[in-house]
Amino acid sequence: MNLRAKKELAAKTFGVGKARVVFVNERIEEIKEAITKQDMRNLQKEGAIIIKEVRGRSKNIKNNKRRSMGKVRKNVNRRKRDYVILTRKLRRFVADKKEKGEIDRKKMKELRKKIRNKMFKSKAHLKDYMGGLENENTKKKKKRK
Repeated sequence: MNLRAKKELAAKTFGVGKARVVFVNERIEEIKEAITKQDMRNLQKEGAIIIKEVRGRSKNIKNNKRRSMGKVRKNVNRRKRDYVILTRKLRRFVADKKEKGEIDRKKMKELRKKIRNKMFKSKAHLKDYMGGLENENTKKKKKRK
C-alpha cells in the first residue's frame, strides 16, 4: 500500500509540497486507481484528497524606534561648503575696506580672526559690527580733544 508516487503526483498537480497532501483513508482504493493529473483534480473536488493550509510562523515585527543619523557625510560637506562661501565673502569685504583705507592693518587682522572663529553670521552682521566699531572710535576721538 505504497502511495508515495500518488502523493508526488498530487503535489505536482496542485503546486504544493508533499507534506500538505492528505489522502482520506476511506477513499484510498479510488486514489490507487488515479493515474493522471485530471484524476487527482477530480478526487480533490470530490473530497478524497485534502490540501492542508500552510503552517508558517507568526512574524515578529521589529519596532524601529531609534532614528539613525542619516547622511552624515552630506551634512558635513554642506556645513563645510557654507563655511567656505561665507568666509571668502567676508574676507573679500574686509580686504576691500583695507584697500580703501577705511580700516588699518591691525583692525583687519582682528576681523579676520573673528571671521575664522565664525563670529559673524552674514555680511550684514559684519557691517553692523564694523559700524559699531566706527561709532566707538569717533566717541574716543571726541573725548580726547
